[in-house]
Amino acid sequence: MISIRINSREIEASEGETILEVARRAGYHIPTLCHSDGIAHYTSCMVCMVREKSSGKFMPSCSSPVMDKMDIDIESDEVLQLRKKAVELLLSEHRADCEAPCRIVCPAGYNIPLMNRLLSGGDLENAGKLSHNQLNTSEIWCFHCPGYCENACRRKKIDIPVSIKNLQIFASGKNAVSDKDPVKPTKEKKKFMSLAGKLEERELLEWLKETDATLTRHREISSMPDAGEEALSCMHCDCRASEDCRLRELGQEMEIKDPRGKIVNSPAEKKINRETNLIFENAKCIKCGLCVRVCEDRTDEPVLCFINRGFVSIISEPLTENFSDILKIRTAECINICPTGALSWFKDNDVDETVK
Repeated sequence: MISIRINSREIEASEGETILEVARRAGYHIPTLCHSDGIAHYTSCMVCMVREKSSGKFMPSCSSPVMDKMDIDIESDEVLQLRKKAVELLLSEHRADCEAPCRIVCPAGYNIPLMNRLLSGGDLENAGKLSHNQLNTSEIWCFHCPGYCENACRRKKIDIPVSIKNLQIFASGKNAVSDKDPVKPTKEKKKFMSLAGKLEERELLEWLKETDATLTRHREISSMPDAGEEALSCMHCDCRASEDCRLRELGQEMEIKDPRGKIVNSPAEKKINRETNLIFENAKCIKCGLCVRVCEDRTDEPVLCFINRGFVSIISEPLTENFSDILKIRTAECINICPTGALSWFKDNDVDETVK
């Protein structure tokens, strides 16, 4: 056994243990993003930094082994500021919305993306439960709202916004309002497609991967088939992991505002495997490598890996494989270990729990 000090407290440790392991065993909290118990250490996020007082050196606690007589500082202002800077750097490259624009501007705070997912899946029962659970009054807000949600809808940039108000009213069991002046397409699809060389248009096309371009659009919703078809036109701008994202939790814990200017190393891209129900969004990936390391000993299927080098390195399927051929066995394991919403289920499997 060896002896170290953490925040001036004497603690016994075993050779081979890391500072993080000893600190957690002693009841101290050190945040991490790229670490998971049982997975080989790989210093990436730098969120777990601590300082060794004797030498003055800062070091990542998840991969630094303890040494006899170490004197570790885990919560001074210097250490906390370094961790905050690490999270700020991760957020500067994390190009993702935690919440969809439609939900952000909704005065009632309705969970519009979840409503659309339920209706597009034909689940009117849970859509109705969700609608009523969100009501604070006996009357739904949408009847008197000018439609801030539809004005913020990203689909509007392509053709017309999703008929959010009438979908919400339909799900609540009320009668849909009449569109006396229905919204008309602002640009034709062909015209939009011709602009796809620009970053914004290219990324909007990526959002369209979750929709069906052949759908008939419905401004007035009078039946479940109409509601389901219109809900399918939603591009799902929200993050599937908005309620379970370690990066978001740390940002809130450290009171960090999401930076407006983002580092753009590559366009946002959605890769969808409808067979395994896996969706990968590289703009949300912080390159922690957990999904790579949890599968590094696999020989029975192609798995995710790092490609490219330096600042333009990304996690992707191997260059010799198609996305549809990877992670057929370890899909759930990779989704569960991801600290952000980069890897998620394409279709939500836990709807009943979500609407309670």
